[in-house]
Parts: sequence; structure tokens; C-alpha cells
Amino acid sequence: MSRKMQAPGRWAEVAALVLAAFGSAAAHGAAPALQGYGADSRHATVSGLSSGAFMAVQLQVAHSATFIGAGIVAGGPYYCADNNVYFAGICMGQVPLAPPDPSGMVGAAKAAAVAHEIDSLVYLKKRRVYVFGGTKDSIVLPPAVDATVEFFKRVGVTGPRLVYVNSVPAGHALITPAAGNDCAANAAPYISHCSVDGSGYDQAGAILQHVYGGTLHAPASAPGGQLASFDQRPFAPASATGMASTAYLYVPRACESAGSRCKVHVALHGCLQSADSVGDRFATETGYNRWADSNAMLVLYPQIDNAALASNPNGCWDWWGYTGPDYAYRSSPQMKAIMAMLKRLAQKP
Repeated sequence: MSRKMQAPGRWAEVAALVLAAFGSAAAHGAAPALQGYGADSRHATVSGLSSGAFMAVQLQVAHSATFIGAGIVAGGPYYCADNNVYFAGICMGQVPLAPPDPSGMVGAAKAAAVAHEIDSLVYLKKRRVYVFGGTKDSIVLPPAVDATVEFFKRVGVTGPRLVYVNSVPAGHALITPAAGNDCAANAAPYISHCSVDGSGYDQAGAILQHVYGGTLHAPASAPGGQLASFDQRPFAPASATGMASTAYLYVPRACESAGSRCKVHVALHGCLQSADSVGDRFATETGYNRWADSNAMLVLYPQIDNAALASNPNGCWDWWGYTGPDYAYRSSPQMKAIMAMLKRLAQKP
């Protein structure tokens, strides 16, 4: 529905149509359709934890012309698994004396770029990347995260554009100033609170400030916008993508009006961290929304379905090939779905 003001005499009719539309969606078990907000697709960024971090790497590399920065929390390098689930342990740094090989991943990226399966790697030289590995992480270990940093260095993300935080005694989690488990936990909901230099560590803020070049305003004291659910099915058929029927979008008040040209950040949950596993906690407790409020930023929270595909019972994003051999290319079913959502958000209301 358009956000333009309706004539007073037509308000009752418009309201009836809206209620009827929502009633029809509810009757069919579907969330409302994703609307257009006139978002500025030139300022899209992405971040994620664990499998969401692997997917954030894939999106940044495959769509480097679109994404101007990425935040990677406990994730390995691009195309590490080489379309083989048996390499997953190496890519998570869990195989002694066999860390991921960044040179092989760089070679894979160069070959994919030459074949036009991903964007030119030239764009990466202008991008900003934040990488985090907790010293108490027992799931994605330092060799994997080290390899991610080395991969980005070798494709041209260097100097102050690449930040590596690897000294916080955190477990496998996205870190907040106060919410979630104790810092060293490696447990659901994979959200933990840690202190750095005597202050709570705001990882969402650290990511967003870095990928946007330190140009953001301080976060709001509390979210004042709306976390809305929407129907993912037009973008993500279950059998092809393993994605859920419903996802979330955080809409600050500043982004409700037509022509707001809001930025967009894509925040990707980890394994066992989708709404199937933890409800809306990833969308409400990780801290992105407070920064979105004060910086005119839509936050897109796509969702994986734990039960959609038997090969993915933990609700992970695909970084080893369970959706098919194109999982790390622009033709990836999951990446195509996310890019279609971004395109919808950029459309005028």
C-alpha cells in the first residue's frame, strides 16, 4: 500500500481494503508482502555470524559491485568448502595442521570472476571489511578466521579498510554490550555480552561504523521503529533455497516516508539461530536496530527454515553446496533471493 496521504473521504474504503488484504494473507498462512521503500541500493552492506558470516563473505565477493562492506563474525574464506561438505571441518579450522588455504580461495574467486559468475574483483579494492574471531570460540577456530583475513588482503582489501578483532575472550556468538549469554559461551542463542576496555562491546555498532566509514550517528537509546514480518516465498521457494516462509525487516520511522533513500543492511543469522530456533531474538537483541533508527537504515533479516531441506537440519546458510554447485556464485538460489529482496526495497512505495 502507498504511504501517500489518502483523501479523507476515501479513508474508510482504504482501511477496508488493507484489512481485507491482511485477512486474506492470514487465511493462507502467509505474512504480508515485502514493500518497496525507495531505499538506496548503492549503500547496501551485509554481516553475519557463523554460517551467516560465510554467506556474508559470499555476498560481498559475488556482489562486490553492490555491497560496500561486510561484517564477518566467526566465518571462513570464500569458497572454502569447494562444494564439498567433507571440507567443512577444515573451513571451520577444526582439523589440526590443515588450515584453510587462502591462496586456493583467491584462485577460485579469480576463476569465477573471469567466468562472470561473480562481480569483478576490482570492486573489492574499494570495500570495507570487519572480521571478528573470539578467543574462546570452540566452533569456528582461529585458523579459519585468520584465513578469511588473509583472503581479503590478497584480493585487495588492505590498510584501514580491513579490521580484524581477535583478542576478545568471546565464544561463538554475536556480541552485545549486555544481552545474551556470558562472553565465553558457545551456546544458544549465540548472542553474548562482552566487555572491552571496561565497556560493553557493541559489535553491531562496530560493524556498521566500520563498513560505513565511521560516518554514522550514535545509536538510539532504544528502537523506535517497527520489526515487521514479510513473506519470503515470492523470493525463496522452499525446495530450491531451504529458506523460511517468513522473514523480518526493521523499519525506522525515518524510512517510512516515500523518497527517504534509506541505506540497507542485511543481517544474517547463524546455524541454530533462525526464528525456528530462537524466535526473533537475532533481530531484536543483537543491537542493529538502535543504529538503524539514528542512521535512516533498513535492516533486512532473511531466514532459513530448519526443516525445509533434510540436508540442512540446523538452519545454516549454504556455504558448502547443499542448494547446488552454484552456492557461492551470483546464480546461488539463496543469494538470488536476497538480491531480489534488496531490489524490492529499492522500489518506490
